[in-house]
Amino acid sequence: MSVPLRIEIMQRETIKPSSPTPLALRSLKLSLLDQFMPISHITLVLFYPGNGNDTDHLGKAKETSLRLKTSLSEALTLFYPFAGRLRDNSSIECDDHGAEYIEARIHCILSDILRKPETEVLKQLLPAAIGDAVITARDSQLLVQASFFDCGGLAIGVKLSHKIADAATLASFIKCWAATARSSSTEVIISPVFMGASIFPQMDLPIPMLPVDLIQGEAVLKRFVFEAPKISALRAKAISASVPNPTRVESVTALIWKCAMSASRSNLGVPRKAVLSLGVNIRKRLVPALPDSYGGNYVGSISPRMEDHDDLELQGIVSRIRKDLTEFGEHYAKITQGGDTSLAICKTVEDFGKMAMSKDIDYYNCTSWCNFELYGADFGWGKPTWLSPVFTTELKNVVCLIDTRDGDGIEAWISLSPEDMALFESNKELIEFSAANPSVSV
Repeated sequence: MSVPLRIEIMQRETIKPSSPTPLALRSLKLSLLDQFMPISHITLVLFYPGNGNDTDHLGKAKETSLRLKTSLSEALTLFYPFAGRLRDNSSIECDDHGAEYIEARIHCILSDILRKPETEVLKQLLPAAIGDAVITARDSQLLVQASFFDCGGLAIGVKLSHKIADAATLASFIKCWAATARSSSTEVIISPVFMGASIFPQMDLPIPMLPVDLIQGEAVLKRFVFEAPKISALRAKAISASVPNPTRVESVTALIWKCAMSASRSNLGVPRKAVLSLGVNIRKRLVPALPDSYGGNYVGSISPRMEDHDDLELQGIVSRIRKDLTEFGEHYAKITQGGDTSLAICKTVEDFGKMAMSKDIDYYNCTSWCNFELYGADFGWGKPTWLSPVFTTELKNVVCLIDTRDGDGIEAWISLSPEDMALFESNKELIEFSAANPSVSV
């Protein structure tokens, strides 16, 4: 698919909540975990094929756009912070400022985009900010772009502030918005809960920032797909006495990290230490556990480490990931919600930052969006044929995992330095279990 796309912006407007936010909810205090997050957006694009029986694509687009805007307004009544503005690094002013909505026409057909998905093309399906990007991120927590293709297909691009949402919260919002659009009287819509600051209170201490600069630099981003049968074989290969039941996420993460470390070592010509920051949903680890309807950032991380003398062996890497996950769960099961939790998180982030800043260690970051059931997002015209997060900045040594459409496979977007990617993508073990950027069937 050629770059750039032929895009025609039809309208841009601000969508406000259908009901005003009560005065008691007009100020939302950020949690400690929210404060850690940079002023940036989480991104997602969902693709829907056109109805072959519809020939009036323009009329259908107007009808669809109206449904999206009306249901978005209703969903914002529940997700009221998404219509607010970030005032500082401590609170959101929930003033019903609104979400930005853009309607666009894309002068090509959907299958052209999905034949070989490219990040530079996907970026153009995200809502573009007018003016300074940082100011937009502060004043607009949510931006949406509905892009209608010449064939009748649709792409819904979403940018949601990372200050008030993690991937689980994004998924909860998409499900709520879609359910509202379906307008079924029997639909049960779960209201979100925004009370992260009471669980992870702010601390009167300097906030240790995550070491984002460690993953900035020239990078090549590519998509690899691990289908369900290949993952079954990979899991069987990863079985060991210490981990008799490796999960699909553990197995795929371990293989990707192994191949990335191997590429780095080969290019450097010497063994090298490596650490992996792997995001973990804290909601499931607390006692009592919290449902995903708890909005905000509830993500911690584990940091399995490989020494320069360690063999890069799949079973051993899986064991290290499982060991850290187990210890992480035990830790959060013991601590109480409140100040002690926040203090412990601050120390963990600070310690990790010091370790990762070492000049003789490779730093990798992995995020999993698996099991969030995003493919259930039916707005009334069927489920998405494909969806994907979109990398909008150049970062290296970063991995994002997300379910395939059947829910059993995994798609991985992987960003490495050009030198490491050249060796990584030719790794025989990676080729055995994955396919490089296959076409998406419409």
